Amino acid sequence: MKNILVPTDFSPEALYALEAAVQLAHRSQGHVMLLHVVDLPPVAHMATSGSRVSDDSLNNVFVLKMLQATKRRLHALMAEARQQAPEVPVTDLVLTAGFEDSVLQAIHDHHIDLVVMGAHKHTSWTRFFLNSNTERVMRVAPCPVLNVKHPAIDFDVRHLVFASDFSPEADLAVPGLHQLQALFPEATLHLLDVVPSADRHTQALATIHEFAARHHLTHYQPEVFDAPQARTGIPRFAAQAHADLVVMLTHGRSALRHLFQGSISEDVALHAQPPVLTLHA
Repeated sequence: MKNILVPTDFSPEALYALEAAVQLAHRSQGHVMLLHVVDLPPVAHMATSGSRVSDDSLNNVFVLKMLQATKRRLHALMAEARQQAPEVPVTDLVLTAGFEDSVLQAIHDHHIDLVVMGAHKHTSWTRFFLNSNTERVMRVAPCPVLNVKHPAIDFDVRHLVFASDFSPEADLAVPGLHQLQALFPEATLHLLDVVPSADRHTQALATIHEFAARHHLTHYQPEVFDAPQARTGIPRFAAQAHADLVVMLTHGRSALRHLFQGSISEDVALHAQPPVLTLHA
């Protein structure tokens, strides 16, 4: 997790993401890239009378001023990052494609290992009708995505929760778990399975221990938590365990399928209190 991308809209949540990214880069001796996507106006302007203005000079001036203002705001964020961790290189990038395409382009062109984003809280109405930038990136990014919702000036992980049913697919998360344990060697790894009833505890614990032994995981603690649904049980356990980071696998989905089916990992990422790291299955 050395090359870290932080898309920013200059919101407080994006600043929290930058704080976390700088600290992760400090631990991994990595680099942070700040990305802002500029929404350019149409080439042609409409005059107040409704007639089309053919001269593009006003457009050119407007775009130039917009890009200059964006650069100034990015440089201000870079200065804050240098105060936080002077040894961490921070660069900036401005793109003008759509947000999703810009993030994917940056990941590809700059060999990004991790995307860190500020997550905004959703109401039920906005969740049904809108897909946030954070959710879209979680679905399409080929690399892990870390969602941060609160200030992260002191981003230290002492309680790391990996939530899973520990089916064979969970093996795909193991390289990421080993990386996190190397970055935070003092952290306790909580291997969590959420089950609907107590009669499933014995089997769940056995599966967790077998998973840990198969992958040589150390400093771990098996956890089985009772809840009707994983999407509600995981945030509750994370709060009770004072988790500093939650890790989950996620699946890329088409927008239509996602609208009706939803993703447990996306629900948890947007509603759990601690940061949530999603890894693509």
